[in-house]
Amino acid sequence: MQRRFKWASLPDDKLLKLRLKDLHVRVDGTWLEDCLQDLYEELEERDLRIHPHVWLSDEWFSPDTTPGIAIPFYLAHPRLMQLERKMIIDVEGGTRLDCMRILRHETGHVIQNAFKLQRRRRWQELFGNSSAHYPRYYRPNPASKNYVQHLRLWYAQSHPDEDFAETFAVWLKPRSDWRKRYAGWPALRKLEYVDEVMNEVAGQRSQLPRGPAVHPLSQIKTTLAVHYEKKQALYAVDTPRTYDRELLRIFSDDPKHRSTSPTAAEFIRRNRSHIRHVVARWTGEYQLTLDTVLDDMIDRCRELKLRAVGPERQLRTDFTVLLTAKTVHSLYSPSRRQWYAL
Repeated sequence: MQRRFKWASLPDDKLLKLRLKDLHVRVDGTWLEDCLQDLYEELEERDLRIHPHVWLSDEWFSPDTTPGIAIPFYLAHPRLMQLERKMIIDVEGGTRLDCMRILRHETGHVIQNAFKLQRRRRWQELFGNSSAHYPRYYRPNPASKNYVQHLRLWYAQSHPDEDFAETFAVWLKPRSDWRKRYAGWPALRKLEYVDEVMNEVAGQRSQLPRGPAVHPLSQIKTTLAVHYEKKQALYAVDTPRTYDRELLRIFSDDPKHRSTSPTAAEFIRRNRSHIRHVVARWTGEYQLTLDTVLDDMIDRCRELKLRAVGPERQLRTDFTVLLTAKTVHSLYSPSRRQWYAL
């Protein structure tokens, strides 16, 4: 049964003034319990006798000091998920499917630390050096077959630990058919290694004793407002802010259309939600990042006095292709890709 909180009826401006520690939300009694039960059953089916303990924090992560998983606070209440969606657009882990995907990934970190797998020579040969510095940015290669594809933005390519966690998540997922899916890929060697090692540690207890929760929600004094200011800053886009040439290929600056056609800015505003969702789905980019680009494009359309001339369906297709091309290009730019910790 969902607990009732007085803050659940507050408007956004007042809710944002609360500190995270004052939310007092918990995992128990929420839909997250069912996800955790599914995770534990998946582990039991493989005779992996580790049930990660969980707690709420400000983001997803698994520390190396305890076999546990921190879950972001907003998933513990519909009102907080609503606020997350408004502030960030994406609600990471907000569906049963997405939540299970991330839980399996974080469990990969738990398993790695529980059995100190990163110390093994074969692990290092396949995944790299676990002690390597976590980069602030990474430049993924979407075409690479050296890594499994699981979480968005080719996350396995960001660090050896993430590579292992992603590989483990693919291996653990029921009916993933990974041997067939990755046949002929170099990444298959990593999956086969995970399969071999998990059979070896099956039935064993964790070598890492359970410790206290790290950065629990009950100790976070940051307000929701400050929390979201920092989180939104992670999605800042460091790309050229001029799209004139591309926009002029789609829209018209001919004065004769000013009385007969809607403005390009109006067209983008009307279609932005649909376009943003489609481009995010195909590129893996965060919707909030795309929203920033769309704001810039709207501003340029206003300054250039562009009009949306022609069939709306064709204009929507052309603009979607433009935004997709810009997004894919940015993924290859070494100055663009920012790493987001899970």
